[in-house]
Amino acid sequence: MCKDCGCSVVEHTHSHDHHHGDSHEHLHDNPQLNDPKTISVITKILDKNDQEAEHNREHFSEHGVLCINLMSSPGSGKTALLESLSDLGEFKFGVIEGDLETSLDADRLKAKGIQAHQIQTGSACHLDAFMVHKALHHMDLDNMDVCFIENVGNLVCPASYDVGSHLNIVLVSIPEGEDKIAKYPVIFRKADLILFTKTDLLPYFEYDMKKEKESARKLKPNVDILEVSTKDVESLRKVSQWIKFKIGMR
Repeated sequence: MCKDCGCSVVEHTHSHDHHHGDSHEHLHDNPQLNDPKTISVITKILDKNDQEAEHNREHFSEHGVLCINLMSSPGSGKTALLESLSDLGEFKFGVIEGDLETSLDADRLKAKGIQAHQIQTGSACHLDAFMVHKALHHMDLDNMDVCFIENVGNLVCPASYDVGSHLNIVLVSIPEGEDKIAKYPVIFRKADLILFTKTDLLPYFEYDMKKEKESARKLKPNVDILEVSTKDVESLRKVSQWIKFKIGMR
């Protein structure tokens, strides 16, 4: 269930309050969902979210801000990456931070002088466009080049919801093992950039990097891929340069 970060629909649909005035049913592909009425509900939900996402995207564009959605499983290093990018200081950015509970990650970012706003999703294991829209009222977009949306740690649900970003970056860390790309293809198909993180740990794990990159490009042949460690400044600079290139394309 949503509150356990393992959304599923088995014999019924379930809903949770997303704090924007609507009950937002959380639905995913499932072979048991062959009821036309259920399919109609799913379509309406996603259509409404997509409309709000487009509104968010237009808002970012009007302010000349590149919006990047960061997605990964918990603990893959999203917040640590943002802290390290701040240390490089090559562009100005803010962060919309999503977690079920606490403001720990937002507090870490603010301690580095990064503009950050925390969204506490409660039982919802992803951000949606309505949550992001509400957070935009707390962000000074005129004082940043990039706005990162650090999504809730989850390799399933965030892939289904457009939040209004221009680009998606998906992180996968070495300690997670070699099977994540094959097991969770939907989110990796959404990626414009895949980051293999914590590469300093490669000597301690049996991890076939070549095989994983091949798996990624079978899903999306043109996806960009970088290896990164927060202990390796040059690898971080490559990520920063990729983002700066995308800023320049706008």
